[in-house]
Amino acid sequence: MNKREFHRLLLGAASAVALPGRSFAQGAAGVMAQMAQYTGADRTQKLVDGAKKEGALTMYTSAQGSDMGPLVEAFEKKYGIKTEMWRSSSENVLQRTLTEARANRFSVDVCETNGPELESLSREKIFQPVKSPQLANIMPQALRPHGQWVGTRLNVFVQAYNTKAVKKEELPKTFDDLLKPTWKGRLGIEASDQDWLAGIASELGEAKAIKLFKDIVATNGMSVRKGHTLLTQLVASGEVPFALTVYNYKVEQLRAKGASIDWLAIGKAIARPNGIGVARQAPHPHAALLFFDFELGEEGQKILAGRDFVPTNTKVESAIAKQPLQFVDAAMMLDAGQKWDDLYQQIFVSKAR
Repeated sequence: MNKREFHRLLLGAASAVALPGRSFAQGAAGVMAQMAQYTGADRTQKLVDGAKKEGALTMYTSAQGSDMGPLVEAFEKKYGIKTEMWRSSSENVLQRTLTEARANRFSVDVCETNGPELESLSREKIFQPVKSPQLANIMPQALRPHGQWVGTRLNVFVQAYNTKAVKKEELPKTFDDLLKPTWKGRLGIEASDQDWLAGIASELGEAKAIKLFKDIVATNGMSVRKGHTLLTQLVASGEVPFALTVYNYKVEQLRAKGASIDWLAIGKAIARPNGIGVARQAPHPHAALLFFDFELGEEGQKILAGRDFVPTNTKVESAIAKQPLQFVDAAMMLDAGQKWDDLYQQIFVSKAR
């Protein structure tokens, strides 16, 4: 699926999503609607009892198995609920969930993926707003006004460099420093980080950001690579000495293994919440809500932090806690995604060496 097709899907067809029948609404969907709003002191026990009777949970996620796996394993061990995890790209999570809803086939309990895709699914009325006691500890930027999905972790865009190929005294203090001739042939960027560009434009001003990065590419070139994991690995190997857009947690994971890599943030680091939404027609409503609370709670958030993610629960410490952040709004990226996709293509991809 190309980016143009993807943005059409994101802006999608709400009218095409079939509404659940009355009999279904009186079944699992009715339980979901009731329990999602329940705030009694015995909420957790009610969810545990119901989840054990349901005996299963189905999750669609775009997170890597090595990152989401420890969270799921801890949930299974604590509650004895077998979790079926289907993993694919965020675009495919969106597409599969919409396709099933249009066919009145409800298989998924929770979607755990990127913010813009979750925002799109919320507009299609796929998700159930949840009054979880865990929400009181979640940072404001991870909460949506409609309450239909919640940020569980932040993707934080930072700059990464190979510690053997780039000296500390060379490190840029501003993006303007990347115009220096010493950076010629040494720069790289991921192929589809439109949200990063939108965040930088919010910080620097749109006109200035566009001109600056066009000038950097024209002056020193830019190696464009598909995939943040790949780009981070290329920095660690020294093939790309300096990358403009990597996720901080990927750098931390490689550095912990002894790789020659480190990160910095030029100005504010750009942050995008990724998160979780609970399906209105979840076939396992108690299990879905139990997992929702588990991931947002301190126990689940500490597991994510242990994988070097940036947790959204303010009670859980983060290695990036003192770093100033510029947040990218998922709704804005959904509505203006095509604009930023076109600009990104013009500035970086079409001019790549």
